[in-house]
Amino acid sequence: MKGAHLPIASLAIFALATFLVSAQDPSPLQDFCVAINSTDVVRSGLFVNGRFCQDPKLAKAEDFFFSGLQIPRPTENAVGSTVTAVNVDQIPGLNTLGISLARIDYAPHGGLNPPHTHPRASEILVVLEGTLYVGFVTSNPDNRLISKVLYKGDVFVFPVGLIHFQLNIGHDNAVALAGLSSQNPGVITIANAVFGADPPINPDVLSRAFQIDEKLVEHLQKLFWYNNNN
Repeated sequence: MKGAHLPIASLAIFALATFLVSAQDPSPLQDFCVAINSTDVVRSGLFVNGRFCQDPKLAKAEDFFFSGLQIPRPTENAVGSTVTAVNVDQIPGLNTLGISLARIDYAPHGGLNPPHTHPRASEILVVLEGTLYVGFVTSNPDNRLISKVLYKGDVFVFPVGLIHFQLNIGHDNAVALAGLSSQNPGVITIANAVFGADPPINPDVLSRAFQIDEKLVEHLQKLFWYNNNN
């Protein structure tokens, strides 16, 4: 499978670009804030916009480390892609740093990262292998599609909150890395959210919104909407 090994030069350049992204999350007030999941904190009912910090003196290298991003992920699924996120859930030391990373693997000729948004982050994407058709849609009232075909080594930016997608239009596997300007950017896959909501959205709402027959809405709501995010 192509893309099994990520070029060191590409990773270095991408890492630099990622750190130059303007952070969306609040700036840290100390060197670092390694996230801690404390059952005592949960039981107390206290919540913060981010994660609680452990004592900095207890920090260790593993708190800032993730391994295995060079390993290809399976793409034999309904959409033909897999997103491997590396955010604060995987690296506790990302807490308060305002950045995260993701690897996206695409199946040959049609592997799709479906239209989605990141409510808390802009995204910068670099193609490591393959050929991708990518794009995003501007906000109302224009809803203008801005799209481009990307090749190995190309970079594209998706502004925060806008609907965007990537489609593998090549005959081989494709791989991309994405840098995001949040430790926890979130993802809303449009079709999954609209037709796979739990409990379901009233079909009359969706029928009017999409200007389609209510029976079609009910059919779509019964389908299995695959989540390609690991």
